[in-house]
Amino acid sequence: MELKFADRMKEFEEGIFQVLNEKKNELLAQGRTVYNLSVGTPDFPPAGHIIEALVEAAKKPENYKYSLADLPELTESVINRFRKRYKVILEPEEIMSVYGSQEGITHIGLSLCDPGEGVLVPNPGYPIFAIGPSLANAELIPYDLLPENDYLPDLDGMDDEMLENVKFMIVSYPMNPICKTAPKSFYEKLIPWAKRKNIIIVHDNAYSDIVYDGREGISILSIPDAKEVCVEFYSLSKSYNYTGARMGFLVGNKEIIANFKKLRSQIDYGTFFPVQYGAIAALNGPDDMIKAQCAEYQRRRDALCGGLRSVGWDIKDSEGTMFAWGAIPEKYGTDDVAFVMELMERSGVLCTPGSSFGSLGKGHVRFALTMPVEQIQAAVKAVKESGMIE
Repeated sequence: MELKFADRMKEFEEGIFQVLNEKKNELLAQGRTVYNLSVGTPDFPPAGHIIEALVEAAKKPENYKYSLADLPELTESVINRFRKRYKVILEPEEIMSVYGSQEGITHIGLSLCDPGEGVLVPNPGYPIFAIGPSLANAELIPYDLLPENDYLPDLDGMDDEMLENVKFMIVSYPMNPICKTAPKSFYEKLIPWAKRKNIIIVHDNAYSDIVYDGREGISILSIPDAKEVCVEFYSLSKSYNYTGARMGFLVGNKEIIANFKKLRSQIDYGTFFPVQYGAIAALNGPDDMIKAQCAEYQRRRDALCGGLRSVGWDIKDSEGTMFAWGAIPEKYGTDDVAFVMELMERSGVLCTPGSSFGSLGKGHVRFALTMPVEQIQAAVKAVKESGMIE
């Protein structure tokens, strides 16, 4: 029998993280020290009260049935969190849970787009921003994020004729991988623009609690009239280190929420009750841990970005997210994949090629701030001793 797979699978190459992981294991087998700054998995534990709530709920046999829907207490916790953190008032019908924002972004295009309709996606951008709409057979329309425009989309420069076919636009700040934030004035321009162009805005807000140097992480729903055209993904993965539990939310326009709920009712049976109870504890808990964690990420950013600049590699300070981003040294041209592999071989420092995030990521690398300051300082020393940076 000859197996024939879907043509769409031709678009998916072996993930760069798999390639990097194989090289990492090869070096470890040789007894080498490896500084893994590639994958953005938080190395902080969830707070004790979150774990305790999940564990206690997991002891109760009745919590192992299909949940089918969000607990009312969970919905109320999201309402409380957005009111307290973002000064945004949400109604229950403006909230739904997802299995983390990645799953939500993967599927929302199926509920919004007919085949061939356009979706504006950032370049560079997190890969799922493009993969999700492509699974809905949407037409991907990249918008460039360039330094001359402060890494913001050039709304005024977009062709009106092209925009007529666009159903929605994915926006994300603070943004992975480029580590940039957006001023409030950008959102104040984006919302009226989207209303005029009849374009839905899907905002990925995974990192609003990880911003540096006194910047403010906001919800797009805090902008006047945002609920008319916007929905926002909010994740517990990075703020609360609830990563493996896969707990996120989509909030905003109630018609979009209801439409997406209809789709997801066909493909899942709700989030495991103990996971919901852990999320309730997280959302209703104190912010002290979140703020302390952000401060620690900033110390790591300073150690990495400042440290690499001190040895001759001009990596700009990250403005937000748990990452840092920069161009590879000029003498290596734009072959970021070859540079990453050589850097790992010669220094043991593992980062991610920027080309994994789109054509405009070529010639760049992304570092994850997922090691303590002392280990990051050791990684910087290893880069210096590799002789790759002049």
